[in-house]
Amino acid sequence: VQLQASGGGLVQAGESLRLSCVASVGINSFNYMAWYRQAPGKARELLATITVGGKEMYVNAVKGRFTIARDVAENAAFLDMTTLKPEDTAVYYCNAHNSELEDYWGQGTLVTVSS
Repeated sequence: VQLQASGGGLVQAGESLRLSCVASVGINSFNYMAWYRQAPGKARELLATITVGGKEMYVNAVKGRFTIARDVAENAAFLDMTTLKPEDTAVYYCNAHNSELEDYWGQGTLVTVSS
């Protein structure tokens, strides 16, 4: 299983970005998919999850600004990020977890938000 993350880039504070995570298998094989990020010098942190049934969860730091979504036809999950802040600067990773307790990770995509 491979996850290919893309969509990162350099934006100014207040702007938006959409990250994509395309899987090499059908995403209904995953119990859930998630987005994490890791800022320089910090631990990787969970941002949002979406279950195979479409239930979403967000951490407080991104609630109301970020939206996770999934598209079965595209074998992909997305993270729509709005009102970006400099503190959102990080490498963003997609993650998928299946019923056999296997975890898969994308390669990461860098998001840089300038003030």
